[in-house]
Amino acid sequence: MKRDEISIALLIDCDNISHNSIEGIINELSKYGVINIKNAYGNWKSPKLKGWEEKLHEFAIQPIQQFDYTKGKNATDIAMIIDAMDILYSQNMDAFALATSDSDFTPIVMRILRNGHKVFGFGEEKTPEPFINACSQFIKTESLSEDKKEKKFDKKELRKDTKLVNLLRNGTLRTMDEDGWSNLSKIGIYITNNSSFSPVNYGYQKLGDIVREIDLFDVEMRLGNKQMYIKDKRG
Repeated sequence: MKRDEISIALLIDCDNISHNSIEGIINELSKYGVINIKNAYGNWKSPKLKGWEEKLHEFAIQPIQQFDYTKGKNATDIAMIIDAMDILYSQNMDAFALATSDSDFTPIVMRILRNGHKVFGFGEEKTPEPFINACSQFIKTESLSEDKKEKKFDKKELRKDTKLVNLLRNGTLRTMDEDGWSNLSKIGIYITNNSSFSPVNYGYQKLGDIVREIDLFDVEMRLGNKQMYIKDKRG
């Protein structure tokens, strides 16, 4: 493994994630590092997980069997949490990826973060805000599907997202120099530390692409066209 590649543990809650999402999840994580652990949790005797079976072989995912011992109790959640804690202390992982749409995993995300590990969250649009906000980065599985990849938010749609606009403007305000210009890399660090933002949810691969499209900032390329600096057009 290259020194600049991070090792990632991917834990999948198959009760709350569609098997159709796994290819997009793995492709997205591959941009950040190597997925050394791929575990999928569920009751594999249940017909609900039938679609997952061929995906396990295709993507070399380890199935973790969890029987429904008690009606109304989610054994899958408990097993994932136990394994996450075990991996945290016994394996040399740099980051975790939790694929679930269940807010019950919010405490374990916060616990992993407290140990200095990054947590990538993947879930459906219905995923509750507590889990989304807890993750270092949260990506909606719908945005990873092939038909959605081609759909990018246009300027009007981006500007209507007040949370996004405020995040960009606050990041610019917090990192600007005395002339009002901000290095986009520093803005990216601010955004990472203060949100679970991912440009993928808007159909873009890079923060800079969103900045250009939203057109609320003056843009200037510096240092041989390698670094982007932006300035709020409001002055």
